[in-house]
Amino acid sequence: MTTTNCVFCKIVRGEVSTHRIFEDDETLAFLDANPLAKGHTLIIPKVHVALLEDLGWEEAKALFKTLYMLVGRVQDAVKASASTIAVNNGAESGQEIPHVHIHIIPRFRNDGGGPIHAIIRDRPHLVRDEMSQITQRIRSLLQKTTP
Repeated sequence: MTTTNCVFCKIVRGEVSTHRIFEDDETLAFLDANPLAKGHTLIIPKVHVALLEDLGWEEAKALFKTLYMLVGRVQDAVKASASTIAVNNGAESGQEIPHVHIHIIPRFRNDGGGPIHAIIRDRPHLVRDEMSQITQRIRSLLQKTTP
């Protein structure tokens, strides 16, 4: 997908209207057009990047700074007692628009939602050795790529 036909890029450029909540030089927050809950908010970087790991370090910091600033205020605005923060990162995770976005989904008692561990039904059974191998691979990759 190019920036020309990306709906989030169109929102950034003002070509698609939305309920804008917050905007700075690097990020934009607005209400989800198909909300899962009252106040369901999306936060996006203004640059077109499909995956979280492809953001630059400064862009990632700006995105999470905006999240930090908004989460409590979104909850307060809709009188929610909690929220689920989510990023679908890639098609297999359920990312429908290939432009990084963070969901703030306000949560309410008895709203029918579940915990994050309810997302995947067929969970792997990993033994201690497998967990150790995965840990070592991630640590090795971190040494090569940490900003």
